Amino acid sequence: MSIALLLSVGALALLDTLSPTTLGVTVYMLLSERDKVAGRLLVYLATVAGFYFMVGVFLMLGLDIVTDAVSGLGNNALLSRIMTILGLGLLIGSFFIPTKQSAPKVRKPKSKSSFAMVALGLTTGLVEVGTALPYFAAVGIMTAAHLHPLEWLPMLAGYNLIMVLPALILMAGHFLFKGRLQGPLEKIRLSIEKNAGSTLSWMMTIAGLILLINA
Repeated sequence: MSIALLLSVGALALLDTLSPTTLGVTVYMLLSERDKVAGRLLVYLATVAGFYFMVGVFLMLGLDIVTDAVSGLGNNALLSRIMTILGLGLLIGSFFIPTKQSAPKVRKPKSKSSFAMVALGLTTGLVEVGTALPYFAAVGIMTAAHLHPLEWLPMLAGYNLIMVLPALILMAGHFLFKGRLQGPLEKIRLSIEKNAGSTLSWMMTIAGLILLINA
């Protein structure tokens, strides 16, 4: 496993922290909830991270089967071409994302139970997984590197931990500084609503460049 591979996957994980839905739900709950919000948020974030981890495992296993099936057809060249096409597609597509988009709909918990938070986490994952472009790029890079499961499983786990880390930091700061983060949290909420389009465009651009570098 090379340092360049780790840096590429790490950069994509950092890029995935910009996803607005998980941060939006976290900020909403910190601003509006008072009773046992830490426990419910931890359940929500663990569900989101666990969902994406399982998606990553299935993708890695599925792509491994595909690459093994075409191993006699020069699969390294094939994977390189696919990554190049995807990278170019993301770069070109990023120019067509409107910078002024409607605010992402923050899914609010209808109940305060742990089951409701698990359901909310699964809903977040199901709705957002189709646009998890950095995650798919990271899976493609790890597949092309022909990593052993003992190598890519910890990488997937670390990726998903990094993905929810900003939400965990916000939660920790909220309780550490009591109510003094209400103003900054409100600014974060407004920023998420205002910059949804430009954030997605930048995510596509950076993910495309990383794919092209690793193709």
